[in-house]
Amino acid sequence: MTFIENDQIRLGANLAIGGSLTHLSTKTGPNMINSHDWGRQIQMSFYSGPNPFEPNGKKPSKNWAGLGWNPIQSGDCGGNRSEVLEHRNDGKEIYVKCRPMHWPHHNLPAQCIFECWYRIEGSLVHVRSRITNARDDKTQYTGRTQELPAIYTNGPWYKLVSYKGQQPFSGAETTVLVTKGDGKGWPWRNFYSPEHWVALLDDNNWGLGVYLPGACGFTGGFAGKPKGKGGPKDSQTGYMGPTIREILDHNIVHTYDYTLIVGSLKEIRGHVYQREQNRALPHWEFRENRQHWTYAKITDAGWPIKDGLQFELGPKNAVLASPKTFWRAGDAPTLSLRASFKTSADTAQLLLQPHDDLDAGDWAQWGPTRAKRPKPARPIAIDFPIQGDGQLRTYDIDLSANPKYQGNMTQIRLQLPGGAGAATIHAVALKPAQGK
Repeated sequence: MTFIENDQIRLGANLAIGGSLTHLSTKTGPNMINSHDWGRQIQMSFYSGPNPFEPNGKKPSKNWAGLGWNPIQSGDCGGNRSEVLEHRNDGKEIYVKCRPMHWPHHNLPAQCIFECWYRIEGSLVHVRSRITNARDDKTQYTGRTQELPAIYTNGPWYKLVSYKGQQPFSGAETTVLVTKGDGKGWPWRNFYSPEHWVALLDDNNWGLGVYLPGACGFTGGFAGKPKGKGGPKDSQTGYMGPTIREILDHNIVHTYDYTLIVGSLKEIRGHVYQREQNRALPHWEFRENRQHWTYAKITDAGWPIKDGLQFELGPKNAVLASPKTFWRAGDAPTLSLRASFKTSADTAQLLLQPHDDLDAGDWAQWGPTRAKRPKPARPIAIDFPIQGDGQLRTYDIDLSANPKYQGNMTQIRLQLPGGAGAATIHAVALKPAQGK
């Protein structure tokens, strides 16, 4: 173990299992983090193709075969530990570098490197996490939902709480998604939250929150019995994590930053509100990365991203999808698209996703009850003219002209024209009315 602490909290990383976090407590309180097996802790975990993942014919464990390519920081389902390659602790920050193991396999090191920087400030833990891929398989697999990060708590922290309404950052009432006596918690619940945080709390509404800027997708719950009791080696555990879909190229270097918050529900939410004071309408510039956009029926030119997302056109209905987000239609009457198109087509299409029943609820991640999820609402389709001469232009698209564009929105999709040609997408931005 290697520790850092201040006058409020104590944080410990376990160098025997990839440097994942296995201890977080107040100065005098109990450890909050569960370590029943190497799939728990607070740790990095990533997913990609192929699925099933069987390198050189090596078969995964039957229980976990459906996960596909899945390196994690601590170790694998057979108890083999990830190797720490480098570490340091200067009393203010812990740095660890490891070669992760594939969770579904037995003793299969991944073709990637994980790095973490852990720093504490008051009751906060600031974490920077990075994956550097060096895979032999150079296929660009479709984007998959990533745990950013995976967080497992001990039994006393069982109550899963977030904000699920349509008035984010207004102080509106939070939602208890999992608690005692509700029969919920396992399978994990998936849900949408426009305030970018989730917490696992005890009987006194005190515990651990996680905040990932921009994240609107989350998963969490509680496995085992009883809720409300248990220590680091017991099987029962709370779970939570922000989730965003990402494409992980064979050579990608991908970094994300999150904050752990120890405290009451009011303190957890208050910290997030402080960080979100200067929030703006959703906007994305593709200078050096994909900004969490993913694709269907098409791939881009690959990593590294250099001044835009570059595509060879071809398939009909090829779609680029933004991450889940939140905005009010009345606040953003215009969408600005900076792009170049080389095509004989003269139109492209925007698909705007309204907030719907799927966003309003929480749904089992797998199992029989998953089938009860409502279908997403139909997107609002807006055709707009393009110039196909290959020149870079800014297209300002009047969304407010469509009478269906009302209420709260959660995602933008861009459908590219089919047939021969090319496109480069440089930026997408929602714009307020002039004078606002």
